[in-house]
Amino acid sequence: MEWRKSSFSGHGEEENCVELAAADGKIWLRESDTPTAAIRTTPARLGTFIRTVKTGALDHLS
Repeated sequence: MEWRKSSFSGHGEEENCVELAAADGKIWLRESDTPTAAIRTTPARLGTFIRTVKTGALDHLS
């Protein structure tokens, strides 16, 4: 898979960041400092998650 680095991450190689890849109609997400651990979702579910985060609906979890 071709992993893409988040545009919100730093630009140095040593920066830890969120990366994602698309394969077989699924979206894979991982943290760059633990590349062997990845989660898989669908584009629709990822879109729902991103919209939910943007509304602040999950702010109480931090």
